[in-house]
Amino acid sequence: MFGSAILEVAIGIIFVFLLVSMICSAVREGVEAWLKTRAAYLERGIRELMHDHGGKALARSMYEHPLIYSLYAGKYVPPAKGAEKPGLLAKGTGLPSYIPARNFATALMDIAARGPDPLVGSDPHAPVMNLDTIRANIVNLECEPVQRVILTAIDSAQGSLDRARENLENWYDSGMDRVSGWYKRSTQWVLFWTGLVVAVGLNINTITIADFLYSDDTARAAIVARAEAAAADTAFVNRGYAAAKQELDSLSIDLPIGWSAGWGAPHPLNGRWDPWNGLFGPILGWLLTAFAATMGAPFWFDLLNKVMVIRSTVKPREKSPEEGSEDRQPRAPKTSPAAAPVPPVPPAAPPPAEGGGVLALPPAALAGGQPTPGVSPAATAALSASARVALEDACDIPITHVTSDEDLPPAEGGVA
Repeated sequence: MFGSAILEVAIGIIFVFLLVSMICSAVREGVEAWLKTRAAYLERGIRELMHDHGGKALARSMYEHPLIYSLYAGKYVPPAKGAEKPGLLAKGTGLPSYIPARNFATALMDIAARGPDPLVGSDPHAPVMNLDTIRANIVNLECEPVQRVILTAIDSAQGSLDRARENLENWYDSGMDRVSGWYKRSTQWVLFWTGLVVAVGLNINTITIADFLYSDDTARAAIVARAEAAAADTAFVNRGYAAAKQELDSLSIDLPIGWSAGWGAPHPLNGRWDPWNGLFGPILGWLLTAFAATMGAPFWFDLLNKVMVIRSTVKPREKSPEEGSEDRQPRAPKTSPAAAPVPPVPPAAPPPAEGGGVLALPPAALAGGQPTPGVSPAATAALSASARVALEDACDIPITHVTSDEDLPPAEGGVA
């Protein structure tokens, strides 16, 4: 498993990626507020749904419908020829960045029932919008694929106008999922180029930072402490550009960030130029930082918390070794025969009484543990104690003869 040093280096790198992603995301949001690129991608999605790539037929009628027109200020202008597909920094030209699904479905059903002209549809004698009217006047859409979609929504509604509207809302939401994918890919490219500019401009080289953290324990401990405080703050990822930039600038004291120390990536050149340290190393380190920015700040913040949890489970074992189980205590080391103490030689036991078995002792020794000639005091005490128990259990009947196990007859039946 990774050691604590590797985990702490990873924490430091993730923390730097988090700050860079926060800066790039703030820049992206600022550019979005100015250009309104979301509106441009939404307008393209509407044109795709309406099968009106030029924006001069049904898509234009949708944007000019009162339910949609009230969502933005200005006038709908179809895209120029050759500009139907918005670029990375496309301008929304005042169009809405979001259209509710209910507004879209209701406007589409109204156009099908009463026609695209708002002046005609506002006549008090205009037809009532219901399923029969929509089916009878569906040719007003002048788009066969969209007509087919509406007819399918009506047929599956089982006579309910609200159910037909919900079917069209689901169709619109599925189309917007595709638009969200377009915008997400566009955002990732914008974040990549923004991250690359930030990485080169501030000299944030991932390879240099990782190498520096691995070799400098003091700097590694400092950045881990900052990362730990950031992970504990759930609102840290929501900080703006100024706070993230200030935090990153403060890291330049402990990390090789910035151009004050020169090129220095991955290692200082020291007067000798080589392709890795002079060209390929810095480029690779900047690219890694730029690619990390495309993942977004929430991704790095979640990953930082997960790595912190892993570190909290690994660190205590390194400080104090794991204790063994009491059931598996290590055996005592064996001593050499030369060092082992020689046990005392016990005195010769007296000859057994006739018939074998337990040594027969006088009643006085059995009762009071008196010494007996030819028997050691320890044996007398042990035998007298057992004899006293036997006497008590046998109702004071003295035992004079015990048959040995060898002289017993073999058992019959039961357990042998």
